[in-house]
Amino acid sequence: MSAGDKLFGRLLNRHPPAHQEIVEPPSVLSVGLQIQLDAQGRVLHLSGPLRHLLAQQAPAAQLAHLLDFLLPHCSLAIEGPPADWRGQLLDLDFYSLSGSPLHLRGWVQPMADTWLLQLLDIGDLLLERRQARLREQCQLLAAQIGEQLRLCSLMRLPDVLVDQLQSLAQRFHIPCIALALLDEQEGWQIHQHYAGFDTPSLWHNGQRLGTGLDSLDGSTPHHLNLAEHPRLQGTFGNTEGFAVPYHDAQGVVAWLLCGCYTAHQQAPDVSERDWLQFAAALAGPLLARLREHRHHLQLERLESLQALLGTGWWEMFNDSEVQLAPSLARALHLEQERLPLQDWLVQVHPADREQLHSRLQDLRLEGAPLLLCVRLHRDDGDTPPTWYRLQGQALGVGNQRRLVGFMLDISDIKNQEQLAAAAHARLDNLIASSPAVIYVQRYVEGALQPTFFSDSLQPLLGWTLADCTGAALVDRVHPEDRERYFERTRLLLREGSVRARYRLRDSRGNYHWLLDEARLLRDDLGLPVEAVGLWLDVTDATLAAEHVKQSEERYRMLVEDSPAMICRYRPDLTLSFGNRPLATYLECSPEGLPGVNLGSWMSAQQRESFLQRLSQLSPEFPVSTAEINLQLPGREHAWWVWSDRGVFDEQGRLLEVQAVGRDNTEVRRAQQQLTQSAKMATLGEMATGLAHEINQPLNVMRMAIINVLKRLGNGDLQIDYLTDKLNRIDAQVQRAARVVDHMRVFGRRSDIEQQPFNPAQAIDGTLSLLAEGMRGKGVELRVSECAFAVQVRGYVDQLEQVLINLMVNARDALLGKREADGQFKPWIAVYTERDEHAVRLWVEDNGGGIDPRLLERIFEPFFTTKPVGVGTGLGLSVSYGIVQNMGGTLSVRNSAEGARFCIELPIVHDAQITSDARPA
Repeated sequence: MSAGDKLFGRLLNRHPPAHQEIVEPPSVLSVGLQIQLDAQGRVLHLSGPLRHLLAQQAPAAQLAHLLDFLLPHCSLAIEGPPADWRGQLLDLDFYSLSGSPLHLRGWVQPMADTWLLQLLDIGDLLLERRQARLREQCQLLAAQIGEQLRLCSLMRLPDVLVDQLQSLAQRFHIPCIALALLDEQEGWQIHQHYAGFDTPSLWHNGQRLGTGLDSLDGSTPHHLNLAEHPRLQGTFGNTEGFAVPYHDAQGVVAWLLCGCYTAHQQAPDVSERDWLQFAAALAGPLLARLREHRHHLQLERLESLQALLGTGWWEMFNDSEVQLAPSLARALHLEQERLPLQDWLVQVHPADREQLHSRLQDLRLEGAPLLLCVRLHRDDGDTPPTWYRLQGQALGVGNQRRLVGFMLDISDIKNQEQLAAAAHARLDNLIASSPAVIYVQRYVEGALQPTFFSDSLQPLLGWTLADCTGAALVDRVHPEDRERYFERTRLLLREGSVRARYRLRDSRGNYHWLLDEARLLRDDLGLPVEAVGLWLDVTDATLAAEHVKQSEERYRMLVEDSPAMICRYRPDLTLSFGNRPLATYLECSPEGLPGVNLGSWMSAQQRESFLQRLSQLSPEFPVSTAEINLQLPGREHAWWVWSDRGVFDEQGRLLEVQAVGRDNTEVRRAQQQLTQSAKMATLGEMATGLAHEINQPLNVMRMAIINVLKRLGNGDLQIDYLTDKLNRIDAQVQRAARVVDHMRVFGRRSDIEQQPFNPAQAIDGTLSLLAEGMRGKGVELRVSECAFAVQVRGYVDQLEQVLINLMVNARDALLGKREADGQFKPWIAVYTERDEHAVRLWVEDNGGGIDPRLLERIFEPFFTTKPVGVGTGLGLSVSYGIVQNMGGTLSVRNSAEGARFCIELPIVHDAQITSDARPA
């Protein structure tokens, strides 16, 4: 073995160095570095080509130790003297002139009393090994990245991609890293990015980068200097960057972008191949998963679309079998997707089955395209048929030819076409038989020329289309209406639609009033094309309208000249019309009445009662009549007899009220005067009884005063006796005062408006005036206490007047009977009863009753059974009117012992009492 083989064998550690004899140092060595050392390891001599690379070229005057030539970490490999290094391979790193370590490998061998250290340069060997190790790590990292992206779920794919970008950034100290993909507009877009902590974020997800990356070569990574690539300044900002492409069969489809990063300085050992491998590990699985996802979505959309449209593909094999899409098989209610051709044809209606079979044969044998609309065969004949559009074609040639196509549910379209055809036929028939004339006028050089008239023109006017061309149509327009006809044409061309009325002469010379309605049709540029319209004969309607107008004029004159007050108003009492008498009465003009509320002249109680009466109107009972009271400014209360008639819509809602009224103020005042006169007459008749009622307490007081004076004269005066007499005098004064006060209340005029009150008040007032007088004349009063509290509406003094009249009449009859029979015991009974709706007051006596022949006339005015000069004959008549005015009835019948009068009054419930009229 030569010396060189031994040298490289030791260098590569193939043959462990054996015990060697001491040799002399070679005179010339052309490779490596030789260092002669003493026994302590101090350097005696340097030789070999590598000595020129050492930082320390030769030993100084004072010998330096070998450790002074080595980097600090190598001291562990050469501890002790050179004798301890024998048999070992030494990897030593020396200081070099370039500043980078000089990697040497060698061994020591004895030489006389010194040692020779033989060293060879292994820097290239270490670099290759380091690069191989780094390449292996990069391959493993790329494989892990690709595996993670391939195995994760689609939902976690974005998060996993960010994790892999983060691991890559942390492995190679990249501040910002992102993956850019092509978007739908063929531009680049950031799909995902990662930025380290406290580093600028150059990108955000979804950011569009434009097409600047297209200026780079897509085969190698690029160290980007923005001065050389100004188009990428918007992508990398003002920093340097590193871009790695990924391309497939379609070209460059992704870029791995590293911002604020110079790969040749910060990762010099990572080759371009490794960077391309990282880009492929990230982009390849990602694009594959995204394409798979898009394909899956497209399949889902296609399946959903087929299900929604009732469509699907089909493929026929030879001439016996057919394959259907799953959605189409479900739509046809088939259990199998692949079935015999005959089973498929059975689904088609017999009327279309043979034609389909023939067209399929032409497609199979001759390749003729198939396009046919067929109906499905259904047992249910009531439902509309299901239509399918069936289309197919032959793909390929020879044995490779395939017959494919699709079926589309067009039932809605076909059914709509059939309905449209039926509607079109009905429209044609309607146009032909319509009394209206439908016409079309073509726009020619600024004029409208008739081009079509419906068949109804001949029966209506006796014309044909030829009779209406040119100026012939204008000649048949009534001379007074020709300017209106020309204006109609100008308005139609200007506005696009028109509605006019004019007269046309028919073939017999008679004129017809025609209603002309037309619309102008324009093209896409807005230019007129034609006018479509109709003529409707409105002669009868026009003449009838003239008659109606004349009738309305006569009606208006009648209404205005009528002495009665006539008006119309809405349900809220807002006037919409009022004639002149009403305006004169209300002291305003007829034009000022609309919008005025009729309730403004009523009190709250009257308005509430008025609205309640209107609410009871209905289509079955639309009329209501009542007497209303108004408070006119500067006048006394006015009384009108008012009649309302409601106008209702189809749902029975009240729309308007038509009313007629007449002034009843004088009649009402006469009635009030008559009532007041009757009241005063009653007071006159009761004068004797009232005098007795007042004389009685006066006599009591006189006797008490005489007794007191007598005691004073005798000097026998006791305080208790005097107090008792004074109290008796005071009680009698109060009794006389009550009688006088009640006479004053009873004698005054009644209130203008009715008020709610308890009828027991009238009974108490009547008894306060008559009780003592009755008892004084020997008439027994049988009065039952009223055990209930109800409210009626009216005048309490007038009801009291009625009760007084009834009891005075009964008293007179009883006293007359007692004159004839001294043993007769007269009595008068007063009692009450009620039900849900009314209260009844009964006045009964035992005077023998009334002659049955006189019962029907007893309430007539001036009718009386008393002697001449006694009574006026108005008491019962006025009483009857009072009760009737309060909404009640006054009736009489004979009982077993005498006459029995009944006053029945309607009860006013709490909901019907307004706040103004509610008693305290």
